[in-house]
Amino acid sequence: MRIHSENSFLPTLEARHASFTQVEKNIADFFMKNTEKMDFSTKNIARLLFVSEASLSRFAKKCGFRGYREFIYQYEKSLQDSERMGETVKAEEVLLNYRELIEKTYSLLDERQVSKIVKLLYRMPRVLVCGNGSSGLAAREMESRFMRIGVDIDSVFEPDKMRMRSVFLTKDTLVIGFSISGETQPVLYLLEQAHQRGAKTVLLTSKDDRRFDSYCDEVLLLSSLKYLSSGNLISPQFPLLLMMDIIYNEYVSANRYEKEALHDDTLRALSSKEERRTQVW
Repeated sequence: MRIHSENSFLPTLEARHASFTQVEKNIADFFMKNTEKMDFSTKNIARLLFVSEASLSRFAKKCGFRGYREFIYQYEKSLQDSERMGETVKAEEVLLNYRELIEKTYSLLDERQVSKIVKLLYRMPRVLVCGNGSSGLAAREMESRFMRIGVDIDSVFEPDKMRMRSVFLTKDTLVIGFSISGETQPVLYLLEQAHQRGAKTVLLTSKDDRRFDSYCDEVLLLSSLKYLSSGNLISPQFPLLLMMDIIYNEYVSANRYEKEALHDDTLRALSSKEERRTQVW
């Protein structure tokens, strides 16, 4: 749908269309339908529309301009305004999709289940979080954030390494798998092997499949991008990051003073490392 800015004169062309001659109507139709920047010189447009340059001049004056040059100046400005309006609409569409995901997350959220997962994070000596592709990026983010508040956590995001790590899992480990599709075989394999070795297992996925219950202690459902009007515009790890924030917030809230102190200590440690590096250089 074409969007006109408030100062656009295109609605004027539409309003006056009935009073134009056939030649003028052809010219008006061209400018109303065109959405691309090009060479708008009288010579080029006359050639494209099979009209004379004098016809373009008369048309511009009939539209209320002093001449074709003034007409084109306002027309190009209108095109720029339309592009900016189009960008705003596209941005709004993305933001609406994010809001929809947040609302879906809220409707799916089981706070008791989140509390169970937080208790596992406190209870288990070691945590391993895994994911592939964009889910792997979310796994690395979880490792980074929870490590800073004292959790003994590691992440793995390469399929071969997931299979290798499954051999060394014990009952002292909590394995958290990220798979939005619920079909990432290396992640599901690691969770199955972890369950067989007595480890606690949690899966974050948008797929509600009872088969996961056979080897997952908790299956935390995520909002899906699949049915959004522009789901391909949304970062695929967003539902995971959103749920991670919810878990993180509850984990920290259980002992906020201690966790915030640990977080500050890790930031100071990183800062002192950068200072030493600067001094060396």
